[in-house]
Amino acid sequence: MTVPRQTAPASRGHLLAVLGVGFGLAVIIGNTIGAGILRTPGSIAANLHTFWPYMAVWIVGALYALLGANALSELATMVPRSGGQYVFVRHGLGDYAGFVVGWSDWVSTCGTTAAVSIVIGEYTMRLFPYARREQVIALIVVAVFTLIQWLGVRSGSAVQNVTSVIKALALVVFVVACFWYGTRTPWTPTALTLHTDASLLVAFVLSLQAVIYTFDGWSAAIYFSEEVKDHGRNIPRAMISGVIGVAVIYLLINLAFLAVVSLPTIAGSTFAAGVVVERMFGVAGQNLLRGLVILILLSAVSANVLMAPRVLYAMAKDGLFWRGASEVNKGGTPDVALMISSLLAAGFIVTGTFETVVAKLAFFFVANYTLSFVTLFVLRRREPDAPRPYRAWGHPYTTGLAVLASVTFLAGATISDLRSSLWAIGLLVISFPAFMMVKKRAR
Repeated sequence: MTVPRQTAPASRGHLLAVLGVGFGLAVIIGNTIGAGILRTPGSIAANLHTFWPYMAVWIVGALYALLGANALSELATMVPRSGGQYVFVRHGLGDYAGFVVGWSDWVSTCGTTAAVSIVIGEYTMRLFPYARREQVIALIVVAVFTLIQWLGVRSGSAVQNVTSVIKALALVVFVVACFWYGTRTPWTPTALTLHTDASLLVAFVLSLQAVIYTFDGWSAAIYFSEEVKDHGRNIPRAMISGVIGVAVIYLLINLAFLAVVSLPTIAGSTFAAGVVVERMFGVAGQNLLRGLVILILLSAVSANVLMAPRVLYAMAKDGLFWRGASEVNKGGTPDVALMISSLLAAGFIVTGTFETVVAKLAFFFVANYTLSFVTLFVLRRREPDAPRPYRAWGHPYTTGLAVLASVTFLAGATISDLRSSLWAIGLLVISFPAFMMVKKRAR
């Protein structure tokens, strides 16, 4: 059955097609690489105690992201509208599926903006004890990036490019320092903890969940599809090269850690980078690490402040949110959607509810990917002759593998965090009457 596409109503102003591959790379690096890569190695080392399984799980996580980037590149170039996965899930699976993906994506992106800004506030206070409360610092960070985006997409993209370059350079310096001061060969054997085949598989799957969370953000470029020049070529280039770039950085950081300390040393640590820095520079090195974290996270805030309004804008254009949010200012920014998104992020910061929101909606981020991959199968069958500037290589096998990995991840996530998963299912149940109410008001 063909799902009719609604014609988007006219809105004041329009998005500007002024972005290129460089911005796509910057927003992927900015959105993906956060504090997770400095924290997650400790939990993975607690499960996988030897070098090759430990590194293999990072490589498998990168391959999952690469398969996803391959599939989403086709969808983003076939349906080149800004707004993220909501756009093509709605196009392929209908309004309700799009509604669920759009709302969960928008709210979780605003929650992530709040969460990352709070971490910046916490680390700023540790560097400068005379600073005000972390909530105040977090609100200032959100306000500054909101103002930058309000000025227009050109200023927003320029700041994203600069902050992502600073992040990449800071991480390169950190990696070089680890190899310079480290005294170990990363693959030096450590004390073995014997696994049976079954226990190693369980440990690998649990670790892979953490790695996939750490890689999340690789799809950032698709939020700006209609704003990217020559999107048929530049979106796939940005997506594929962005995932490869992030994977290389992650592998280098892990090798750098293991050039300083062994896996048992960081096993179970909630902040593996802190253990590594203390081994190199003592307690005094913690301030250097705090500065590194702040530099890393600024580009993540910038990326999320850029992305969230695009989702709300697209939903408003399609009648799944207040139509006024489809307004675009002269600089090419969906300004009303930007203000609403930043106000929601600020609300999460003030009330301290961002952790709850992110935890409850974490279930949806792979569920949304799963729906996107299914959409590719649907559109290949339903619209075989539609223009496809980029065709996913290896489809249906590569896309099918991505679906299988996503379903496995969802099953593992449900089992490991049943409470949050039940919350997510409850939200899904109540989403349908909410959807019907929104549709009724739109009519």
